[in-house]
Amino acid sequence: MTTFLTPQQRADRTSAAAEAAVTAGRGLGLTVTEPTVLHDLFSVVVHLAPSPVVARIPTVLPRTDDLAALARRQQDELDVTRWLADQGVPVIAPSPLVPREPVQRGGFSMTFWPFVEEARGKEPDYVANAESVADLHAALRAYPGRLEFLSAADPEFVADSLARLDQHPDLIGAAELDRARREWQLLEPLVRSRSAFEARFPGIDLQPIHGDSPPANIFNAVDGDLYADFELVTLGPVEWDLAALGPEYEAAYNRGAQRNGTRPLDEELLAFVNALGMLRVIATLTLVPQLPELAEYLNPAVDHWQTTPFAGGLGS
Repeated sequence: MTTFLTPQQRADRTSAAAEAAVTAGRGLGLTVTEPTVLHDLFSVVVHLAPSPVVARIPTVLPRTDDLAALARRQQDELDVTRWLADQGVPVIAPSPLVPREPVQRGGFSMTFWPFVEEARGKEPDYVANAESVADLHAALRAYPGRLEFLSAADPEFVADSLARLDQHPDLIGAAELDRARREWQLLEPLVRSRSAFEARFPGIDLQPIHGDSPPANIFNAVDGDLYADFELVTLGPVEWDLAALGPEYEAAYNRGAQRNGTRPLDEELLAFVNALGMLRVIATLTLVPQLPELAEYLNPAVDHWQTTPFAGGLGS
């Protein structure tokens, strides 16, 4: 049976990450006397008070990750957000008080961001956020840096997880795992190879995209909304950023695209990214032992997936 992290082990991990951030921050010349953990889920986020700097330390990671690979992705995030800020795009950019590069301490790799005060009384408007993602995409089109094709889909993680999940029958049933593996056989080539993707979806432009559901990653700051959390920034179709959000959000995005003079979402590509996104959900079940509360979010998604067409209907 699966072994889950105990509350004490979770607390120890959080403490170790926070301690590593404090040590790293002081090593970079920051004054840190009142560190405060602001958030603890996939990452531990620590305000290095009284310095106006926040450290973000990923702690729940796939088995396939190593610190070097994580640092490369973190550098992409730092570079993209700094570039966006330089273009005047409202985004949480890297802290100017430390070098713009990941720092490794205590077995963790972390990045540093400005402390931004949240407008706590404001409820997010996710439909409006989806419309504004078209503005973000319009800005990102000109990004001059190099990004990997669909790295946000994390094919190594998906492949490794689907290979190992039969060891965890308490996380997923045999029939569901068999379906996921058969879907992956169909979709994997389109994720692994840009040329295979372009042959299957001719005429679809690829560009820098956020990578991690940007309508849900717009920070309600006191001084206005800011795009945030570009940890999965990648090169891909814009549809990836709207995966699994549904018709209302897709329509909102299309309004924004029409305003910007860019293309609307492609229905077949939406089916592809929705199916691929569900396989990432299945793969994420392997992270439940590290973060047990994940199960309550993932299980309803898995139940819904079983009611959907095989591989989004792409195999028919």
